[in-house]
Amino acid sequence: MVDIRKSEEIALSRHSALTPLLTALDDGTDRAKIAQLKKDICRKNGISRRTLRRWLTGYGERGFEGLKPAPRNPGAPGIIPEQVIEEAIFLRRELPSRSIPQIIEILEMEGRVPEGFVKRTTLQDRLTERGYSARQMKLYSQPGVAARRFARLERNDLWQSDIKYGPFITINGDKQPTYLVCFIDDATRYIVHAEFYASQDQSVVEDCFRKAILKWGLPRRVYFDNGRQFHNHWMQRACAILEIKLLFAKPYSPESKGKIERFNRSVDSFFDEVSLKRCRTLEEYNKYLSIWLQECYHMREHSSLKKSPEDAFKSSKAALRFAPADVVARAFKRSERRKVDKAGCISFRSRKYEVGLAFVGRNVTIAYDQTDIQTLEVEPEHGEPFRIKELVIGAHTGPRPKLPKTIGVVKPETSRLLDAKEKRYESRIDAGRRASAIRFGEFAGVGSQVLPSAKPAQAPPDVFPVGGDAGV
Repeated sequence: MVDIRKSEEIALSRHSALTPLLTALDDGTDRAKIAQLKKDICRKNGISRRTLRRWLTGYGERGFEGLKPAPRNPGAPGIIPEQVIEEAIFLRRELPSRSIPQIIEILEMEGRVPEGFVKRTTLQDRLTERGYSARQMKLYSQPGVAARRFARLERNDLWQSDIKYGPFITINGDKQPTYLVCFIDDATRYIVHAEFYASQDQSVVEDCFRKAILKWGLPRRVYFDNGRQFHNHWMQRACAILEIKLLFAKPYSPESKGKIERFNRSVDSFFDEVSLKRCRTLEEYNKYLSIWLQECYHMREHSSLKKSPEDAFKSSKAALRFAPADVVARAFKRSERRKVDKAGCISFRSRKYEVGLAFVGRNVTIAYDQTDIQTLEVEPEHGEPFRIKELVIGAHTGPRPKLPKTIGVVKPETSRLLDAKEKRYESRIDAGRRASAIRFGEFAGVGSQVLPSAKPAQAPPDVFPVGGDAGV
């Protein structure tokens, strides 16, 4: 069975490599540009055109799942010796632009591996795991240029997001800042969701993104800056599962996110007004933010659109695209590893959850929703996922649960080791007896006649001659 975490990592890497090509295909880019993009992707990732076509076909047929590697036959070869991997890393460090086929060719010509022993995809995976893929090794340094203005044509084609410092609130006698997270539709300037939060970590972006998707469906693209709240593994996984193209602005180029930056300046007028209300809680700030968005922003004519953002969004011809509830739930889950203790339980955020005695001593992966940790989902290395709930500790211990029949000590009827040794011992004794037996035909012809070439030997006093009477 393919490791779930490893399989998703590979699929995310492939999805990231395909993103420029998929974007160009959606935009109707000319064939010459598409061909050049395919060539660049193959060169940067050390893959062939055939592999690229296989990735595109899998993504087109099954989406993110189609980019995961197929289950591998456990008996198939594919283990590369450590010394060969180290030599391949050295060759890549000598010249980062060397492709995987070139590295394999050098190893074969130098006699370090037999011809055909190292497979391209296997070596590519080993170098990526060690941090020596072509993309990881190559650094780009391009001078910044002025950003050109752009605008998508239909709603939900592109969303932009940002985090802005909000007013202070008093919590337990201490003043603490608030943070405004906002998602704006690029084509219509409609705010699909905005909310104040008490922190600016990754979870607030997740919450705001989820609420925007539940209200207005899935965007085709999202565009963020390089902050850790957006540029992380969770965002890559969520966008890949929901089939959303993930784009990032170049560092130190706020002008490339002009629409969300312009909205942030408009929000300053709301801050001035809401300060007169002397709000004390986040709920009050979010209440007046909703009122201001609807009455003072969405309903007002936008200078670039020549219509209000609400009219532009609701009059768009693009159909809203909603994902099934189970897919959205899976995309917004996080995962962690836990070890099952001798009671069949795991610890998670200072709470106990019962997994089962069948998993005692084993490591399991748990997936959970940030907003609800009453129920967790266990993803064992072998078997189907299942849900577990928080362990309820009562006033009494109750009866000790019995171990499953598949684990624990089995009472034997005999010693299988000694039985096997006894058979081997008897076999050796029988073989020794046959080897030491006297074959009379080798010493005498008939009766007491001695072979002509041999002289008769005088028998000891207590030994009878061959062929004579042995009376007692």
